[in-house]
Amino acid sequence: MSELNGSGGTVTVQVNGERVTLPRGSMLIAALLKTGAPCRISVTGEPRTALCGMGICFECRAIVDGVPQQRTCQIVCKEGMAVETQL
Repeated sequence: MSELNGSGGTVTVQVNGERVTLPRGSMLIAALLKTGAPCRISVTGEPRTALCGMGICFECRAIVDGVPQQRTCQIVCKEGMAVETQL
């Protein structure tokens, strides 16, 4: 349970190749917001990021560990995860 409540140190993930360290239990969107990276680029070329923060708007979709269309506001960071902006 400590993984979900934020206690117990930090985790390091990669956002578009950049290493980001966050408190254990952080949601993956926090890593994207910390770097200023958009989650995805819309079909009209606009950078998009989290809007609702609870998985309803789907604006926070990104590629997580090679899997596209993942809602980063719903995924707890785990050591070594890789997230990439979805084009």
